Amino acid sequence: MKMSPLITSAVMHFGEMGNRWGFNRTVGQILALIVLNEAPLSAQEIADALSISRGNTSMGLKELQSWQLIKQHHVPGERKEFFIPAGSIWVLANRVFEERRKREIDPTMSLLRDLMMDSPTGEKDAEVQARLHEIHDLLESVTAWSQELQNLGPEKLDTLMKLGAGVGRILDFKDKLLPSKSE
Repeated sequence: MKMSPLITSAVMHFGEMGNRWGFNRTVGQILALIVLNEAPLSAQEIADALSISRGNTSMGLKELQSWQLIKQHHVPGERKEFFIPAGSIWVLANRVFEERRKREIDPTMSLLRDLMMDSPTGEKDAEVQARLHEIHDLLESVTAWSQELQNLGPEKLDTLMKLGAGVGRILDFKDKLLPSKSE
């Protein structure tokens, strides 16, 4: 399979972004190749296009399946396994967000809860626990907010994003009309 310069550029960039999304470069490239192709791709086609070994391809495909980002697709008359995205771009993005939450945020929240339950041994520990409580509350709020955004669906989220700075202006206006509790 020969990739066009456009596809090559996108695939290489997805590889770089893969590191930021929680998986390695090759896995990011495999995901991009599958997402950008309309037709299902076999493991051999992926290996050939990316010039990587079949073993590396197989491991990458297994990781993407564990993230539920790709799925096997049966092509009538073919014995090979083919792969396609496991949903729309919106579904894939939500799965990456959810997986990152499970791997990064949930363990941090668990640790913070455990640390806040400990009895402080002195004034310094009590101050540290107060800061940990702030961090916990912020992460809890951000997690709840991101979950609400994920539940909106692509159309409503698109509308919300188009509102952009308008939301900030509305909140500023609200603050002028309704004094805050601290005032």
